[in-house]
Amino acid sequence: MTYLLPGLLCDDFVWRHQKAALSAFGDLRIPDFRPFPSITAMAQHVLDDAPRTFALAGHSMGGRVAMEIFRLAPERVERLALLDTAAHPPAPGEEDKRQELIDLAKREGMDALAARWLPPMLHPHHMGLYDELAAMVRRGTPESFENQQRALWNRPDARPVLLRVACPTLVLCGREDAWSPVRQHEEIAAAIRGSKLVVVEECGHMSTVEQPAAVTAAMTDWLRA
Repeated sequence: MTYLLPGLLCDDFVWRHQKAALSAFGDLRIPDFRPFPSITAMAQHVLDDAPRTFALAGHSMGGRVAMEIFRLAPERVERLALLDTAAHPPAPGEEDKRQELIDLAKREGMDALAARWLPPMLHPHHMGLYDELAAMVRRGTPESFENQQRALWNRPDARPVLLRVACPTLVLCGREDAWSPVRQHEEIAAAIRGSKLVVVEECGHMSTVEQPAAVTAAMTDWLRA
């Protein structure tokens, strides 16, 4: 069993290419994190559903959930993939920035939120994905968005967890990911002994849909490791 964990405002759309290609390795599940108000609650939701051991890949917020799952039950995680994510705790002023986006969603709706939030997430060459990604954002609500934002600004510091990881681990990000830059992934990879760092060229934060072939190839190697 492999769990593919989506990020903030994301659903199974962001994993569509990987789901199709990686099903040869066994069952795949993509949880819905919209109802949950904390990273720990999201992690427990996966653990309650999962078999005794499983593989785990998380994108963005999903990467933080993956690290929390490992903290709670390291013996159950057979392999770990962390994509376009980070491990550090909230920074000063971060809550205010997240609250601004919550207020925008409540005041003007999810279309306005998509118009503000999505463009910085994408490499300029991949803005053709905007309409499909905006439709994904609209499948959420201001309330579910607020749940996820509160979960993120109350997130735990995952850096101590990284030092305990000993299973096959992939760390991947887009070269032009402005939200979760390469240097953060270099730090994550340096903390996890034996991990593999992959930087995907001409790619922003939404790596799984911006460069699906490159991400799927890296994940295929990871599952075969």
